[in-house]
Amino acid sequence: MAGKKVTVIPMKPRQWAAENTEEKPKLKVAAYCRVSTEMEEQASSYEAQVQHYTDYIQRNPDWELAGIFADEGISGTGTKKRDGFNRMIEACQKGDVEYIITKSISRFARNTVDCLQYIRQLKDLHIAVFFEKENINTMDAKGEVLLTIMASLAQQESQSLSQNTKMGVQYRFQQGQLRINHNHFLGYTKDEDGNLVIEPKEAEVIKRIFREYLEGSSLQEIANGLMSDCILTGGKRKLWRGEGVRLILRNEKYMGDALLQKTYTTDFLTKKRVKNDGSYAQQYYVENSHPAIIPRDIFMQVQQELDRRKSMKNKHSQCFSGKYALSGITVCGDCGNAYRRVHWKNRGTVWRCKSRVDKREHNCSGRTIYEKDLHEAIIKAINETLVDREYFLQQLSENINSVLTDGLTGRLEELDSKLKELESEIISMAIGGQGYDELATKILALRNERDMVEREIAADANMQQRIDEMGDFVKNHDTISEYSEVLVRRLIEKVTIFEKDIVVDFKSGVNIAIEI
Repeated sequence: MAGKKVTVIPMKPRQWAAENTEEKPKLKVAAYCRVSTEMEEQASSYEAQVQHYTDYIQRNPDWELAGIFADEGISGTGTKKRDGFNRMIEACQKGDVEYIITKSISRFARNTVDCLQYIRQLKDLHIAVFFEKENINTMDAKGEVLLTIMASLAQQESQSLSQNTKMGVQYRFQQGQLRINHNHFLGYTKDEDGNLVIEPKEAEVIKRIFREYLEGSSLQEIANGLMSDCILTGGKRKLWRGEGVRLILRNEKYMGDALLQKTYTTDFLTKKRVKNDGSYAQQYYVENSHPAIIPRDIFMQVQQELDRRKSMKNKHSQCFSGKYALSGITVCGDCGNAYRRVHWKNRGTVWRCKSRVDKREHNCSGRTIYEKDLHEAIIKAINETLVDREYFLQQLSENINSVLTDGLTGRLEELDSKLKELESEIISMAIGGQGYDELATKILALRNERDMVEREIAADANMQQRIDEMGDFVKNHDTISEYSEVLVRRLIEKVTIFEKDIVVDFKSGVNIAIEI
C-alpha cells in the first residue's frame, strides 16, 4: 500500500486583504452611517458622514465606491425600520458590496443579537465590516471577541437611553403635557405651537355621531349614514365600521380630557407596545387639557347609553338595533328577553319574544302581539299623560326633587381637593421612590370614586333634562292620533309586554300600564 501523500494548497488571499496587484479587481466598498435628527448641527451629522465616507473611499485607488447607505433619525435598537441598513444587506447578498466601513458599533447596531447576527451573516459571504472608532475588523478572530464585548456595552447604552426616554415621558405625563398624533384624530389638528385645536368641519361630524347615537341609532347605522354622505374617517378612508364609531363615542378627548399612558413599551429591543390597563405603568388623567367638541354632560350621557346597550346585549345575547324605535326597548314580561319584529306572510307584522322566535326558552309564555295593537297601546300611554295633564306634571315635579345633586356635587368637590393634594405630592416624588406605589394606589381609588360620582351627576342631569323635555311636551301638546317613531325615541325608555297589559316606562321616570 502506497504511503499517504499530503499536498498543501496555499490559501487564496481574501479580496479584502490589502494586496496590490494589477490583476486584482477593485474592492467594492460601501459605508453605513446613521445619526439622530437632534445631532444635525454636530460634525457627525448625517450630511457630514455621507461626504466623509464618499471622499474616504474614493481616495483609495484599490477601492470602488459601492454606495453610501444611511439612515437618519431612526432608533438603533432594531433593524426593521432602518431602510438604508436593509438595502445595504441586500446589496451584500447580491455581490454588489464586498467590504463595509462604519463609524462605530453603536452606529451599526445597538443590540448584541442583531449586531452579531448580521456580522456572521456577512462573514459567510466573505464580507468584512470595519468599525473605525473601535478599530475592529470582523474578519479577525480576536475582532469578534472584542466585538461581543463592545456590542454588549452598546446594548446597555441603548437600554439606558430607553429608560431615560421613558422617565421623560412619564414626567411630561405628570405635568399634563400631551403628545398626541393628530394625523388620524378626527375633529382636531395642531397649531404652530403643537397644541390641539378643533377642526371645525370634522368637529361637526363628531357632533353628528354623538347626536345620532343619543337619538337611538345603532353604531352600524351611524357608520352607514356617514358612508352614504361620503364622509371620510380620521384616516381619510371611505369605509366606516361600527367599531370605529364606538371608539369615537368612548374617546374622552372629545370632552376635553386626556387619559395618558394608554399603551406601554414592554421591550426596548422589539419596541413591542401593549394596551396598558394600569398593570404595566401608572396612567395619568388630565382634565380640560384641550378644547372640547362635546359638552361633558352629553359625553357622560353617551357613556351611560353605551353601557345600557351593552348590558342589554349581554342579557339578551343580541346586538342593539336602531332600525325601529321599539327595537331594543321592548321586552318580555315573562322571561325578560327582548322582543323582535317579525313579518308573517299571511298575518302581517307582529312582535314576538326573541326566546320564542329562536325556540330556546320552551317555558316562555310571552304573548305575540300585532304591531298595530302595540302601536295603539303606545298612543294610549302617551295620551294618558296629556289628558290628565295636571296630575302628570305633579309627578314630574316630584321626580325632579328626587334627582337634585347638591350632595353629589359636594362630594365631587371634596374628591377634587384630595386628588389635587395627592397629585402635587406624587409629582414631587421620584418615580418608584418610597411610598410612591401606595400614593399611586390612593390616587387611582379616588379617581375611580370620582368617576362614579361624576357619572351619577351626569345621570341625574340627564334625568332632569328628560323630565323637563317631557314637561314641555305635556304642556304644549294635545292628544295624538297616530303612532310616531320620533316621539317613542324622544319620550319612552322601555316597553314591557305582559299577558294582559303593556307597561310603558317614560324617560321622565313615570310608567303607565295599558290593558290589551
